[in-house]
Amino acid sequence: MEPRLIIVCDPRADHQAIKEASYMNIPVIALCDADSPLKYVDIAIPANNKGDQSIALMFYLLARETKMIRGEIPRNEEWSEMVDLFMYREITEKKKSIDDDDLDAGNYRDEVEADDNAVAKFRDGDAGENDEEEEEGDAAWAGKTPA
Repeated sequence: MEPRLIIVCDPRADHQAIKEASYMNIPVIALCDADSPLKYVDIAIPANNKGDQSIALMFYLLARETKMIRGEIPRNEEWSEMVDLFMYREITEKKKSIDDDDLDAGNYRDEVEADDNAVAKFRDGDAGENDEEEEEGDAAWAGKTPA
């Protein structure tokens, strides 16, 4: 499946994708700062492409305008989606919030103990229930027949 349009945040960082899109005649829309190169960019949207919140706001506006053009939401109503949904969250932040929720629920200690037990079983050689199947598979790879 070939893309019909490419939208990039920073033409300088995404120069390879932009160049390859030009080979295939795929239009490119780019969020451009004052110092962004415009080579092979078809539509430049002036925006601060360095700030996370600015990029999130621009993608929010693009998504909202696309839905309005398609007729999925009327122009005279506000869109029910919040701009916060377009914000990028670090994986560590997400993990921290999940861990905090687990601590609040009291589930964290049980999960740690279960993980410790699984590691101990693996270390002792009692890795799981399918040991016989694993031995057959290992023998097949080594060219041996299982016993």
